[in-house]
Amino acid sequence: MAKKPNNKPKKAVKQDESMSAATKFLVVGCLAWLYLMIVRRNYVNGYAEQQIAWYDVYLKALIVAGVVVFAVGAVLSYLWRQKKNTRAYGWMIGGLGAFVAASSALVLWNMSSLSLLTTFVLVVMVLGIVWSLYDRECALSLTLLGISLFAVWVCRSHINSIYTGTYVKIGMVALIAAVIVVAVLVKQGKLIPEKAGFPAVYAACGLSVAALALSLLGPVIAYYIMWVLAIVVLGLAVYYTIKQL
Repeated sequence: MAKKPNNKPKKAVKQDESMSAATKFLVVGCLAWLYLMIVRRNYVNGYAEQQIAWYDVYLKALIVAGVVVFAVGAVLSYLWRQKKNTRAYGWMIGGLGAFVAASSALVLWNMSSLSLLTTFVLVVMVLGIVWSLYDRECALSLTLLGISLFAVWVCRSHINSIYTGTYVKIGMVALIAAVIVVAVLVKQGKLIPEKAGFPAVYAACGLSVAALALSLLGPVIAYYIMWVLAIVVLGLAVYYTIKQL
């Protein structure tokens, strides 16, 4: 009688890789968040003398340093292109440089963008951990709802702004179109396996489109929709975590 193949070693290796990727997202996300907190403490919330010093010296120097680090990471990624594990470190170095340069430039351009950057970093970190640990359909559902929650939060804060209101509305409409495209691609079996749970992804797409569209009606409606999405995301995260375990 033939013995069944033992898949435990493969599963253990896959779990180790998933935990390693999730740990990297956690560490990188925490470092990025810490950098933004340092900028907030010493530049945005600092005294006038400190703000001038940061404006004239440190942030501009960080932009240059970030561009240099990004270039180094790009070169290393190209040189290590045949080595999968080593190439990832080149991407990480390049991504670090791009983040430092872009975030420093945004803060110099408009200090209010720091709050947006801080939330964006936390969202990306959480989504990275989700994609590392959860099944594809679970991760896609949470990603759609998480991005929609972040967009509704931005819409609530800036939709009535005379400076950014128009851009926010355009972005919301573009995001609605993107979610619809995702639903079409899922139906064609291009984003998740055919055996995956399509209904959960379709429900996430429908809820995201409805939330984004209703948020365009005003900041008050967006405020309540934001809390509804937050509860749904938290509930799904708990459900999927139990399911994975």
